[in-house]
Amino acid sequence: MQAFYPNDRMAYPLYEVLEEFGLPALFHTGQTGIGSGVPGGAGIRLKYSNPLYVDDVAADFPGLPIILAHPSFPWQDEALSIATHKPQVYIDLSGWSPKYFPPQLVRYANSLLKEKVLFGSDYPAITPDRWLADFEKLEIKPEVRPLILKENAARLLKLGT
Repeated sequence: MQAFYPNDRMAYPLYEVLEEFGLPALFHTGQTGIGSGVPGGAGIRLKYSNPLYVDDVAADFPGLPIILAHPSFPWQDEALSIATHKPQVYIDLSGWSPKYFPPQLVRYANSLLKEKVLFGSDYPAITPDRWLADFEKLEIKPEVRPLILKENAARLLKLGT
């Protein structure tokens, strides 16, 4: 929905404030259902949602917690690379039913990124009940499920568990 690249310098003053206060920045990444099937995609330009542009922000603001919202389709590998490379970058799972998650996302969520993947349903587009029912069928390790569903977000947001 944003009509600018995340690494556009005009946004850097905002990132400075967020970093100073330890607040997370959330960027929509990849395609979501918004605008899908509508003439011209409702004017939404997907080029701004490539997570690779967030890598610059993560490098320039190493203390800024960053959430890559959505599974970043079709740039899932870029998102996984950034989240494994930059300690403060997380991936949320909103915007897609878990039954459509690519295998590499599931593999990383179960291993290298098990503490950096966050629940998200994208309500009202996907209800939490539907998302959770689809998530239950996903091959996520039992010990990783509570991390994704609650503990990772609670730690990131400093809420305790």
